[in-house]
Amino acid sequence: MGTARLLSIHVHPVKAFRGLSPREAVVEPWGLAGDRRWALIDDGGKVVTQRQQPRLALAAAELLPGGGLRLSAPGLEPLTVRVPEPVETVSLEIFRDKVEGVLADRAAHAWCSAHLGADVRLVHMDDPATRRPVDPEYARPGETVAFADGYPLLVTAASSLDALNSLIAGGEHAAEGPLPMDRFRPNVVVAGTEPWAEDGWTRLTIGEVSFRVAKPCGRCVVTTTDQATADRGREPLFTLGRHRRLGGRLVFGQNLVPLSRGTIRVGDPVTVE
Repeated sequence: MGTARLLSIHVHPVKAFRGLSPREAVVEPWGLAGDRRWALIDDGGKVVTQRQQPRLALAAAELLPGGGLRLSAPGLEPLTVRVPEPVETVSLEIFRDKVEGVLADRAAHAWCSAHLGADVRLVHMDDPATRRPVDPEYARPGETVAFADGYPLLVTAASSLDALNSLIAGGEHAAEGPLPMDRFRPNVVVAGTEPWAEDGWTRLTIGEVSFRVAKPCGRCVVTTTDQATADRGREPLFTLGRHRRLGGRLVFGQNLVPLSRGTIRVGDPVTVE
């Protein structure tokens, strides 16, 4: 295939909400600037995702200067949310990690609760440099992450999605395909590589910014959620279960940790090791 390049960039200001697709993004040690710095928690303090609430896919968050948000969703008036002052933090749980965050104002809680029809609160990670370390089994000292599932960035390959869609087309649930890349909610999508080549990557450089590959990304029920309608099906988990099992997990994409800071841009050359 041709030279690998950065096909697209995706930033999700609120975890589990619809993502943005900017032409460029600043890479910080804990992920893309503005990515998953906000999340919803339930009345028990656990982070809420599309695993529990597929309707989160229908909500959107625009990033405002200074890190605030402009929230929108069907049937609701848009709401502007400012970054809360970190005067007091609350304890929350995200995939067994105990983390501190700062609550947004009551209007934000009410808006998000109205969208879901469930009692939730919106919380902001004020200091991603200190709040949550990356899984120590795969981390180096000092590496941190915001409210992403476990790692600062997720990379996927366009050719691997094409290969997966070919497998789906020949399977029992062909009517569900082809699937778009937003099912996998990546941060960066690479074009110009061989299908599944990412299985062997250990290091990735996009433009002038380098990343180490931490581990393959195990996939969950979120991938079966249509990001435009919030409806769920059987794919891609059915086909991944037949063709992409690794260590007991169904995998698609690779988790990345930045090794340097900088700005990445759509069209940047990508080199892999």
